[in-house]
Amino acid sequence: MQKKQTGLKILAATCLLAGVHSTSFAVDSASFELGTGNKSQLARVAAQWNWNSPLWQGSSTQLGGYWDLSLAEFRQNQYQNIPGQSKNLTDIGFTPVFRFQSNDKKGLYGEAGIGVHLMSSLYDNNSRRFSTAFEFGDHIGTGYVFNNGLDVGLKLQHFSNGGIKKPNSGANFAVLRVAYPF
Repeated sequence: MQKKQTGLKILAATCLLAGVHSTSFAVDSASFELGTGNKSQLARVAAQWNWNSPLWQGSSTQLGGYWDLSLAEFRQNQYQNIPGQSKNLTDIGFTPVFRFQSNDKKGLYGEAGIGVHLMSSLYDNNSRRFSTAFEFGDHIGTGYVFNNGLDVGLKLQHFSNGGIKKPNSGANFAVLRVAYPF
């Protein structure tokens, strides 16, 4: 129970800190993602809202970020650890994402985020079983923003319930992301 409360307090503080820097509610970009891991695939669409001011800014780089609201479809290809048995599930996620980038927001970047996800059913694939539909999703990634605004990135995504309930085996995915600003 202590781990659960500590994790929820950290997530709440992160969201509040990020929220201080977000005053606009207009969607700034949209993304499409494809991922694979643990004999599963995912396809995800998302909308992003940039934080209007960076958390830190130097002479050429900054630490800023964005809110990410996503809808994903998972295809489990070894459902309940049975080869060839498949099952789909849907996921809705909300994540504050911190991004280290140049001040003009072009070129190479690194990012990290931790957010909340609600799955339509319990993930149970290839000996990885979740005991709750509520999951935390964290990721680290890198990418490149071209001069026309096209953002192409690669990230490692982990899903886990943070120890809320056992079993808590978690699952990892490699994800390719393409986003474009409005």
